[in-house]
Amino acid sequence: MHYKNIAMKRTIIKIDEELCNGCGECVSGCHEGALQLINDKAVMVSELYCDGLGACIGDCPVGAITLEEREAEPYDEIAVMERISSKGEKVVLAHLKHLKDHDQHEFLEQGINYILDHNLNISLDSLRDETTIPKAEGKGCACPGSEAKFFGKPAPKVEAFKYTAQSTSELQQWPVQLHLLNPQVPYLKGADVLLAADCTAFSLGDFHSTHLKGKRLAIACPKLDDGKDIYVAKLKSMIDDSKINTLTVMIMEVPCCSGLFHLAKTAITQASRKVPVKLIVVGVQGNIVKEEWI
Repeated sequence: MHYKNIAMKRTIIKIDEELCNGCGECVSGCHEGALQLINDKAVMVSELYCDGLGACIGDCPVGAITLEEREAEPYDEIAVMERISSKGEKVVLAHLKHLKDHDQHEFLEQGINYILDHNLNISLDSLRDETTIPKAEGKGCACPGSEAKFFGKPAPKVEAFKYTAQSTSELQQWPVQLHLLNPQVPYLKGADVLLAADCTAFSLGDFHSTHLKGKRLAIACPKLDDGKDIYVAKLKSMIDDSKINTLTVMIMEVPCCSGLFHLAKTAITQASRKVPVKLIVVGVQGNIVKEEWI
């Protein structure tokens, strides 16, 4: 399923036509290409391209641009990259730095992957630090979430396996995929909810016995799933309508997985209730990298 055309409530720019003097400063300041000058006035030509971060506001000398929250098309980073990639390295890097400076990690990852997937001649050195994607070696995607690794752990002998209490499933409900989960089903009322990235259960040996026990489960992949705005709406409904007790967000340590936590934070910000939130970061070898209440 694809959800690009579903309207959602998000922050987007608003232009006061009476104040606008047609100077065009905002147009040059919008690297995403969401603004154009038409009939000597700045006009939003596509909600799809507006990231809602307001870079154009600082470029407007008459204060004609503000931010407002309203129903609008979801922002599409891939559409933006397709639009601006022909404008050259400086424009693309200015756009990606804008995303990085505003902690838009998911969109930044999509933009970087677009460059790598299309073999664009754009240097990413200025964007790299300890939190961003490493240099690619050879051909292919440099995303650390897709990097091939072998841990060299010896396989256990088949005859040594025993079915123990720890092998028992702690799953208490179905479905578990967030797209399929009704956020207002009775079993979510007042529940402790575990929102887990798809890969976590395959990485943690004690996923069921330690982390899922006593909780209701929702799973999602922030990198591959469509309709992330739907995810935000469902999580918000769990908080406000089902009045869940706590929310634990479990993600992998790879950068692309952090998008799930950002989705949860967006839902928490939009919700009218406050709910305790725990973040658990899982290492690719099955260790717990971080576990803290936020």
